[in-house]
Amino acid sequence: MGHVIDFKDVSTEGLEASPVADALAGLRANEARYYKTKFGHDFTVVPAADAPDVLARVERILATERYITIDSPALEVSDFEVGDPDARVHMSYVFYESGLAVNVMWGYDPSGKRAVGFKLSDGMEVPAELETKFKFARQKSKLAGVIRGSYFVIKGEY
Repeated sequence: MGHVIDFKDVSTEGLEASPVADALAGLRANEARYYKTKFGHDFTVVPAADAPDVLARVERILATERYITIDSPALEVSDFEVGDPDARVHMSYVFYESGLAVNVMWGYDPSGKRAVGFKLSDGMEVPAELETKFKFARQKSKLAGVIRGSYFVIKGEY
């Protein structure tokens, strides 16, 4: 059983090991608000150690698609499906100690969206493993401050 993220009362529960725990909690709450507002979905996380299959899938996609290995320890993961029955999307999230959040979006329809997204918590430096491979755009969030993000399209089948 996971922990439902409350985006009204932001908590660092599960993220205490991060040096940017407050900003990472805001980023996580920002994601929770998006899924609750758009899909009516309660964003739920579990410790990464409790869902090794989710972490392994995200790490395999990063390694296979772009030869990326995230150096920071994973703290929490989330794995769920949202969308209309004809346009279901599988989402996997990993929240890392460094303040990085990685999500994998996999549309079940063969022509659906399939991408990996990276979001950096406010105050976090771009990790060395990503800095030469991606440019990060900025967006402001009431919950997370300034979020920097980037993404790439998944080309393989997983």
